[in-house]
Amino acid sequence: MASPIVVMGVSGSGKSTVGAALAQRLRVPFADADDFHPAANIEKMKAGHPLDDDDRHPWLEAIGRWLEEHCGDGGVMSCSALKRRYRDQLREHCAGTEFLHLSGTPEVIGARQASRPGHFMPASLLASQFDTLEPLEQDEAGVVIDVGRSIDSIVDTYISLTGGEPR
Repeated sequence: MASPIVVMGVSGSGKSTVGAALAQRLRVPFADADDFHPAANIEKMKAGHPLDDDDRHPWLEAIGRWLEEHCGDGGVMSCSALKRRYRDQLREHCAGTEFLHLSGTPEVIGARQASRPGHFMPASLLASQFDTLEPLEQDEAGVVIDVGRSIDSIVDTYISLTGGEPR
């Protein structure tokens, strides 16, 4: 029985790329939380306005339903999951959900974000993401890995730290 994994972090940390690579390595389904945003959320972010909790709640519920569908079978979801209460909301759908927090400095992630022209999340919102970020707490199942590593190294490290399967 495998629990789903949420690859979390601020915009530009590599969640989608690492999540897809991890899912492929574990041979489980992958989904990107960006695909679950309603059009109004995307338009708000494109206009340079950060989402508030009211905007995020239905989006997180949709992600939670995907996690629930993959609870026990495994799956990987890329999702910012910046606040503890957002992660708690996701765990309400599948209590065993684990988190892989891709951590990096604003400078490193800002440089990565600058190389993604056309993404709906403008670089101007990066500071608000770091302001919102609440790192994983001791009682949350998950690991933190620095984004300065290669994708393969991040995936290898995650698998090594978790024994190759979600706990």
